[in-house]
Amino acid sequence: MTIALDVMGGDHAPEAIVQGALEAAPLLKSKLILVGDESKFKHHLPTTLPANIELVHASQSVEMDEKPLHAYRTKKDSSLMVAAKLVKDGVAQALVSAGNTGAASATSLLQWRQVDGVHRPAIASQLPNKHGGFVLLDAGASPDVDPEHLVEFAIMGRAYAQKLLGRANPKVHLLNIGEEEGKGNAFAKQAYTLLSKHDWFAGNIEGKDMFFKHTDVVVCDAFVGNIVLKTSEGVAELIVDTIRQEIPTNPLLRKLYWPVRKVTQPLRKQMDYAEVGGSPLLGLNGLCMICHGRSNPKAIRNALLVTERAIANGLVDTIKQTVLEELGPDK
Repeated sequence: MTIALDVMGGDHAPEAIVQGALEAAPLLKSKLILVGDESKFKHHLPTTLPANIELVHASQSVEMDEKPLHAYRTKKDSSLMVAAKLVKDGVAQALVSAGNTGAASATSLLQWRQVDGVHRPAIASQLPNKHGGFVLLDAGASPDVDPEHLVEFAIMGRAYAQKLLGRANPKVHLLNIGEEEGKGNAFAKQAYTLLSKHDWFAGNIEGKDMFFKHTDVVVCDAFVGNIVLKTSEGVAELIVDTIRQEIPTNPLLRKLYWPVRKVTQPLRKQMDYAEVGGSPLLGLNGLCMICHGRSNPKAIRNALLVTERAIANGLVDTIKQTVLEELGPDK
């Protein structure tokens, strides 16, 4: 197994990306290829590299605010493009990037193309709840879709839940403004009708219930999904920051809050995006793990670990097979 890491992508690149790779290296069975401008990141590396790390030079990088297609057309030697080509050529099985999400998605799509039967890729983001978490998709890849595409998202989400969450027979909910059939706009109603043809469909679910009910997979379009994702991150950070601000700075008084810290420590860990590290872009003939733009070394380390699990568990092949079984070769 080999993972190509875009060293130049992210708000804190290349230092945080390199540090995360070094933290992950002893925990990985995979080879790790660091792709980027060596003159800009090599000084962050130790004199002797870990045995499973190698370097590939790329003279360009894609900026966080750069238009995806412009970057694809004009930066043929970007770290993102070189890493994607490593996957296309079979040298690596996955690409990991904390850089420009649109550029990572567009480059992966144009280099690898979709799995047969999949018309739109989807970002699958793992979110916490009271029952071991769930996966939400699409969380940002395809904002303009047809109701039929949500069925594809559901099938891919079930593969993710099986392979990475360990769910034996994952159920799928449709994110909506109410639980009852017939709720929502025309798009949601049509999606409900199409999803209802499958025995794994569990009906509508409201946003608040995703975090309290037994939930495996929740589907929606990327416009809604990305708002849900970022709103959830904001609320989580608000809660953690509020708790932190309420603890006094006086060392003697702080001791009185140690029992509270014991209770809140697991909460902080559950709400920390860096614990999962990355979200895969599903539906392509290759695995692209998209990390948060402000990823720290911990987030990169965990993204690399979850990427290795996805490769080892055959996530891409499982999606191909499941789509073929569920939709048939002509859909």
